[in-house]
Amino acid sequence: MSFFSTKLGIDLGTANTKVFVPGKGVVLKEPSVVAMSEPERKILAVGEEAKNMVGKTPENIVAYRPMKDGVIADYRVTEAMLRYFIHKALGRWNIWKPEILLSVPAAITSTERRAVIEAAIKAGAKNAYVVKEPILAAIGAGIPIHEPVGRMVVDIGGGTTDVAVISLGGIVSSTSVKCAGNRIDYAIADYVKKTYNLAIGDKMAEDIKIQIGSALPLQEEFAMEIKGRDFVTGLPRAMEMKTNEVVKAIGRELREMIKAIKEALQETPPELASDIIEKGIIMTGGSSQLRNLPELVLRRTGVTAKLAKDPLFCVVRGTGITLEHLDAYKKAIVSKR
Repeated sequence: MSFFSTKLGIDLGTANTKVFVPGKGVVLKEPSVVAMSEPERKILAVGEEAKNMVGKTPENIVAYRPMKDGVIADYRVTEAMLRYFIHKALGRWNIWKPEILLSVPAAITSTERRAVIEAAIKAGAKNAYVVKEPILAAIGAGIPIHEPVGRMVVDIGGGTTDVAVISLGGIVSSTSVKCAGNRIDYAIADYVKKTYNLAIGDKMAEDIKIQIGSALPLQEEFAMEIKGRDFVTGLPRAMEMKTNEVVKAIGRELREMIKAIKEALQETPPELASDIIEKGIIMTGGSSQLRNLPELVLRRTGVTAKLAKDPLFCVVRGTGITLEHLDAYKKAIVSKR
C-alpha cells in the first residue's frame, strides 16, 4: 500500500450517490442527477444543482437520472457523473488516480457489473472493485458478517429493494425487486392524480412520503398541504392530504417489498432461519425510514425488524470499512478489471 494511493468508496445509487474517503468519513451525498443541454448533449450540472433543475427546466435542458433500478441506464452520463463526484471528493489538487470500491445490487448481471467497473475506470479510477450492496449494508450496519451466523439485511434504496441472508462473509440467499423509494413516489403521484385530478411533481410526491407517509394506518394522522396543477382547469391548486391516504396509495408497492422479504426467508436453510428469528431483520437504505415499516415487516413475516443506525449511509460506510480492511473482506469483493 503506497502512501500516495488514494481510496474512495462510492455508493452509486439510483436516487443518491454517496462518497466515503477513509479517514474522513462520508464526504459527499448528492442526488444521482445530471442536467444536460439537449442538442449538443453538453453537461451543465451534476448532483444537487441538477436536482434543483428537475421539472423546472426550459425545453432544451434535460435532467437525467443515469442510474435506473440500481444499474447503469445511460453509460456516458454515468461516467461524467462519476468523474464529477470523484473530483469533488478528492479536491482539485489531487493528481493520483484513486482506487475505487463501488456498491452494486445483489441481482446484478456480469454485463452490468462490467459496465460499472468500466465507467469507474474511464472516470479516472486506477482500479475499481465492486461489492454487492447487502454485504456492504451489513458491514456498515456493524454486523460481524464473518461469523457462521445467519443475518438478514433488507436494503431499500431509491431503485431496488435488496434482501439477502448473509453468513460467513457471503450471501446465502437473496432476492432483489425493482420496487423501492422511487416507485413509492410514483404511486403517491398517481393516487393524487386519480383521486383529486391534481398533477404533482416528483419532488412533491417525495415530500409527501417523507413528511406524512407511513406503512401502516395511524390513529392520529399527519396532514400536509400539497400543491399542483388541476387536470381539469389547468390552473394551480392546493389541497390537504392525510397519512392514511398515503398508506392506501402505496399499499401495492409495500406488498411487493414484503413479498421479496418472504421469498428470501423461504429460501433460507433452516439452521440460518432460526438465527434470523433470534437476531431479527436489519433494515438499511434511505427508504427503510418510512414510518412503521419495521412494524409492517414484523406483522407480515412474524420476524422482528429493526432499523440500522443512519440507514441512509450504511452502504457507503460499508465501502469505507471494506477499503480499510481489504484483506479481511477479500471474499466479498467480486472483481476488479
